[in-house]
Amino acid sequence: YCLHNDDAGVACEDFVLPVAPLRLVGGSTPNSGRVEVQYKGQWGTVCDNSWDVNDATVVCRQLGYNGTARSFLNAVFGRGNGTIWMNYVNCAGSESSLDQCPFNGWSYNYCLHNDDAGVACEDFVLPVAPLRLVGGSTPNSGRV
Repeated sequence: YCLHNDDAGVACEDFVLPVAPLRLVGGSTPNSGRVEVQYKGQWGTVCDNSWDVNDATVVCRQLGYNGTARSFLNAVFGRGNGTIWMNYVNCAGSESSLDQCPFNGWSYNYCLHNDDAGVACEDFVLPVAPLRLVGGSTPNSGRV
């Protein structure tokens, strides 16, 4: 058994939240839908120009899925509205978030919402247990 003098602690460096949170909209299940990305506090879509399974794999990974990913073109999950934030996304498939992939730049596109990209993800992975750090001198240090 353990006593509190055996508590584990960590100090993390350069804690960075993803620049662009993602969500899936319009799918029949929570793990499928039109890809929407948040930039500058506003949700928008991703154009399907050059959209493929590598891009879908990164989206699924960022959302916590680790299985097979499928990419969809031509607004299969319905047309979005508002800004189309990303176009010509070109992921290698190993990136941890979509905003790490090369693309044309935020809102720099020649796309319409009938070209909104979509994904379907499989094998959802839940974390074993939520964690938090307490008692540290900074937000990124403390007892686990």
